Amino acid sequence: MLGEIEDAIERADREAFTREPPKTVKGQIGYLLRQLKTTRAVAQELGVSQRSVERYRKGDRKHPPKEIAAKIDAAVRTRWQPQVRKRRQRQAAATGGITVETRARFGYTAGPDTTDDGRFRRLTVHLPAEYAQRLFDARDAGSSDQQMRQIIADGFKEVYFQDGGGRAMGLSDVEINDIDYLDLDY
Repeated sequence: MLGEIEDAIERADREAFTREPPKTVKGQIGYLLRQLKTTRAVAQELGVSQRSVERYRKGDRKHPPKEIAAKIDAAVRTRWQPQVRKRRQRQAAATGGITVETRARFGYTAGPDTTDDGRFRRLTVHLPAEYAQRLFDARDAGSSDQQMRQIIADGFKEVYFQDGGGRAMGLSDVEINDIDYLDLDY
C-alpha cells in the first residue's frame, strides 16, 4: 500500500496521461503481458493463477471479480506512459515547482511568547522547483511517507509560514500530522 504522499504523486502523474489506458480486461491484460513479458509474472503481480491470466488474455473470461479488476486497473495505470510521467516530473523539478493542496494538522516549534499548538489548516501552496526535486528524489530512493511529509513541511515552513524570510523567523520546525487529504499538481 502506498503512503499518502506517494499516492498523491501517483494521482498527479495520472493527470498527465496523453491517452487513456486500455479499458477492457483483455486489453489491460495484453498491456501487462507486454510490460511484464510472461503470464506467470502477470499472475504473480495480480495474485491470480496463470490460467486465469490466459483466460483474460483470450477473452474467455471478461468479468473478473471486483477486487481482481481493481488490481488489474491499478497495475496498468502504474505502468502507463512512463515517459510522459518522467517528462512532467523533470519539468516540475527544473522550473515549474509543485502545488500542494491539503487539509492537515500543522504543528511547529516556535520561539517564546508564541503558541505551538497544532491546528487544522486548509492550504494551497506552490512550492519552488527545489522541493519538487527533493520530493521526487526521495520517492525514487524509497523514502518513507514520513520523510516525504517532512520535505513538504519544510517547503510550507519556508514559503507559507516564513513567507520567504519575511516573517516568523523564530519558527524552527514544522510538522504535518493527521492529513485529511493531500493533492499535488505539477
